[in-house]
Amino acid sequence: MRNAAVAAVAITSVLSLVACAKDSGPGGAPGGNATGNGCEKAAPPAAPAGSTSSSTTGTKPDAKALKVGLTFDIGGRGDASFNDAAAAGVDRAIAELGLQKSNVKEASAAAGDTEDVKSSRLRQLASEGYNPVIAIGFAYADALKVVAAQFPNTRFAIVDAGVEGAKNVTPLLFAEEQGSFLAGVIAAYKSKKCSVGFVGGVNVPLIQKFEAGFYQGAKAAAPNIKVEKKYLTPAGDLSGFNDPNKGKVASDGLIDGGADVLYQAAGGSGKGVFSAAKSRGALAIGVDSDQYKQTTVADSKDIIISSVLKRVDVAVYDYIAASAKNDLTTLPKVFDLSVDGVGYSISGGKIDDIKGTLDAYKAAIVSGQIKVSDKPSS
Repeated sequence: MRNAAVAAVAITSVLSLVACAKDSGPGGAPGGNATGNGCEKAAPPAAPAGSTSSSTTGTKPDAKALKVGLTFDIGGRGDASFNDAAAAGVDRAIAELGLQKSNVKEASAAAGDTEDVKSSRLRQLASEGYNPVIAIGFAYADALKVVAAQFPNTRFAIVDAGVEGAKNVTPLLFAEEQGSFLAGVIAAYKSKKCSVGFVGGVNVPLIQKFEAGFYQGAKAAAPNIKVEKKYLTPAGDLSGFNDPNKGKVASDGLIDGGADVLYQAAGGSGKGVFSAAKSRGALAIGVDSDQYKQTTVADSKDIIISSVLKRVDVAVYDYIAASAKNDLTTLPKVFDLSVDGVGYSISGGKIDDIKGTLDAYKAAIVSGQIKVSDKPSS
C-alpha cells in the first residue's frame, strides 16, 4: 500500500521530467539538492500555466450586533497551536468587523470532559443568546448534534467535523494533507540524515491526514528518505493533545532512530516535541499557527524551520463575517491551498532557499497535477 501511494504521487507530479537529480542546481532550483544532505531529490514539478491560489475577500460587513460564543478544545488560549489560531480569528473580527469584545464569550474544554459536560457548555452559550456559537474541534460533534436540535434558531459552526442532518450547523473543514505535503518536502530538503519523523497527538482520522500528507511530500521530494511516526495516545484518549512530556518522549525515540527533522500535529503536546528537538540538535516543523512567532515556545524558535498553517483563524473570521452578512453560502466547502486555507510559514528565513521548490509543489497541488491522499499508506 505504501509503494502504491508513493507511485501515485510520482505519476501525478511529473517526476518523469527528471528522476532523482543530485546537487545539479542552486537551492530551490528544479532538480537541485539544496542541502547536499545525501538524499537524492526528485525534480519538483514544472509550474502549471496560470496556476494560482486565491483568497476571496469582499466588502467587510458590520458585526457590531453579533454575540459570538466560542468554546475551545483542550488547552484553550495559549496552546501556541490550534486554539490560538481560532482565537486569532475572533480577535481579527473584533479589530476589523466591529465585533464588540464585550459580546464575545469564551469557554474551554478540559481533559476527561464527558458528552454531558460538552453539551452543557454549548447549551449555556446558546441559552445566553450567543449566536453564532463556534465549537473548536471534532470532539464537540456528538454534543453539538444534541444541542443544535434544541436551539434551531441559533447558528453553530464546528471546526474539523460535520453534524449530519443539522441544518443550523456549518462545518469548517480543511485540507490538512495538502499543507502537510509541503511539510514533507521541507523536511526532506532540510534533513541531513535522510530520516524524518512525524508526531501525532491522538491516533484519529483527522491527525492521520497530517501524517498522510507529510509522508507523501517527503517521498515525492526524496524517494529514498526514511519516514517514521509516533502517536501519543490512541483514539478516545484526547490527552495526547495536551501532554508536552509525552511529546518529548516520543520525539526522543524518533531522534534515537535517526530522524533529524520532526513534524508535529499534537496541539499543546507539540511544546515537548520542540523541547526534544532543541536539546538533541534536531529541527522541527510546527502546525496550525506560525509557531516561530508564538511567545509560549519562544525558547525553541531557533529550531522551528517552518509551520504548516491550518488557517483556523481565516475560517473563524470568515464564518463570523458571513454570519454578519446573513449569508453562509460564501464559505468554501473545504479550506485548502486554493483559498489559502492551509499553507506554510517562512518566518525566520530558514526555508528561503527552497521557496521556489515549495511554490512549484503548491501550484501543482492547486492545479490538480498532484493529488494528495488524506489516508496514510499503512
